[in-house]
Amino acid sequence: MKLVLFDCDGTLVDSVNVIHTCMERTFDDFGLPRPALAHTKSIIGLTLDIAIARMLERNVDEEIAAMTARYKEHFMLHRQNGGALENTYDGIGPLIAGLAERDDVVLGVVTGKSRRGLSAILEHHGMTKSFFITRTADDCPSKPHPAMVLECCAEAGIGPEATIVIGDAIYDMQMAVSAGARGIGVSWGYAPVEALLAAGADRIAHSADEIAGII
Repeated sequence: MKLVLFDCDGTLVDSVNVIHTCMERTFDDFGLPRPALAHTKSIIGLTLDIAIARMLERNVDEEIAAMTARYKEHFMLHRQNGGALENTYDGIGPLIAGLAERDDVVLGVVTGKSRRGLSAILEHHGMTKSFFITRTADDCPSKPHPAMVLECCAEAGIGPEATIVIGDAIYDMQMAVSAGARGIGVSWGYAPVEALLAAGADRIAHSADEIAGII
């Protein structure tokens, strides 16, 4: 039996546009220069407060906490004003449906999103029942801390040595290594393939179709 843990942003869904827009608006509100798109991409996967602190090259403080709260307000306004939910990448829907039917695989999600945000995405794309275990920014320390993986392993009763983390960020690969799991990087997300390999990825998948075979 294998435990397969997917990242969300940049792996299951393409969320960079809404994240970057909300980040730009947040920085505007605090009188700070807008971040470049590449800068935003580099922190996707981290818990939001740590991500903003990383962008500003400082520790989490009162202003970072206020910016985190403001970002969440902008994100909720985006949703309330009819902003579209993030699209899945090509082939992800059939991949998850196929893996969920396998007797030798248990599926989970490990993400820096809030639980509310993850639940909205999974429900919108009809994937809620496919994932047995989920861990979010509301449950665990930020990646690359191994807690998300280790808690999922404990809940599933499957050891890290039989666990695969699939993600697009260096933080996903670092988390997998720290937990004693395997990391599979995906090339369609926000980090360069070379960075994923340097962070400890065992393999790189270039399409969703490749993942089932790798597993």
